[in-house]
Amino acid sequence: MEGKTAKILAGAAAVVLAALELTLFLCFRLSRPFYLSSALILSAVLVCTVAALLCHHGRASRMARRLVMDGDEVSASARVVEYSFFRKVAGLPRRFSPEELSTATDGFQCAVGRGSSGTVFKGILDDGTSVAVKRIDGGTPAHGDKEFRAEVSAIGAAQHACLVRLLGFCLSPRFLVYEFMENGSLDTWIFPSGAGRMLTWQQRCQVAVDVARALAYLHGDCRAKVVHLDVKPENILLDGGHRGLLSDFGLAAMMGKEQSRVVTTVRGTAGYLAPEWLLGAGATEKCDVYSFGMVLLEMLGGRRNLQAEAGIGGSRRWTYFPKIVADKVREGRVMEVLDRRLVAPAVEEAAVRRVAHVALWCAQEKASARPAMARVVEMLEGKGGEVEAPPPSDMIIVDMLALDPAGARGGGGMFGMPAMPPVSAGTASSVVSVSDSFALSYLSGR
Repeated sequence: MEGKTAKILAGAAAVVLAALELTLFLCFRLSRPFYLSSALILSAVLVCTVAALLCHHGRASRMARRLVMDGDEVSASARVVEYSFFRKVAGLPRRFSPEELSTATDGFQCAVGRGSSGTVFKGILDDGTSVAVKRIDGGTPAHGDKEFRAEVSAIGAAQHACLVRLLGFCLSPRFLVYEFMENGSLDTWIFPSGAGRMLTWQQRCQVAVDVARALAYLHGDCRAKVVHLDVKPENILLDGGHRGLLSDFGLAAMMGKEQSRVVTTVRGTAGYLAPEWLLGAGATEKCDVYSFGMVLLEMLGGRRNLQAEAGIGGSRRWTYFPKIVADKVREGRVMEVLDRRLVAPAVEEAAVRRVAHVALWCAQEKASARPAMARVVEMLEGKGGEVEAPPPSDMIIVDMLALDPAGARGGGGMFGMPAMPPVSAGTASSVVSVSDSFALSYLSGR
């Protein structure tokens, strides 16, 4: 702006000088007064030009000296605000030192969760921010490093309101620092426990929509397509308003926009793994859709999908909740699968039927029959009209568990094994014998 103004002033001055010279020529012609006047004008122009150049040079020198004098102060100030600015405004994770994390967690004393890949500790940063510090210490060092890199890459490429935010990390040893969710994970709110926690029907629907939006973003709107591959209640956190946030990207895989599937080792939590991935067909975003459907079913019924309950004569039998829901939906008795802790009059049957239909669509054993997560969001929000009932699914797991009446009458156990010992009537158990360990570890989420 200043350069443009200077050019305008210079042009105006040139025009004035030219007009003055023309006036002098018309008045004095080529006489002595004309030459004297012209000499005075040119001398004045030369003096003004030199003065302007000197002034500009002096101002530039003063600015350069000021920058040199303030350089150390500016650099120090930038170092102080750099992490805070990028972390809170731009969303870039901060690099922590082991000493900082040890101080924040009071020597890693308050463990709030443990998993196969590490331990999570609660901590408070210097600015008062509550954080969850995840220590990657599961498996071999190579496996831990791979999981660490996968989680940082996946969550670093994604920023969404329904994804837990990565605040920082530590490279040696490997730590990940997330914002702390005071209400913990979803499993403590939908499954009966001694804590007495329970989500209302409206809150469950909202959490389902939140997680569906997060997955739809990862699959379609993220810079690189991200497949989570470990969607389960334990990896869905609840904030202070009981809104759902998807977390734990340790098993996530990144795919190109044109890439249809990724070949990776079958990992994750049994009971939520898509059949095609177990059969070696590779992982796609439809694997996340299947896992989401299984989680949605558990939110609907307030129970695990695979559960041992008391059967005839006091013996235990396995119940597979997706099969129960499919049968009740077909019979028009969908309210019978609703979590018994929810008050039925306060929950509309149409809403329960919609959630059940969406869950069964997502849990279809054929990947091609499952909807995309963007469509799942629309169905959960009631857009596009009523959700049609999905086609019947083979549910080969039912055959594997021998849950059919013929198997029950035969008195046989799972996979032709001896029947389980009797249990007290009216009880449901999650405790398994050694003979059941393989089946439960393969099919259940525990």
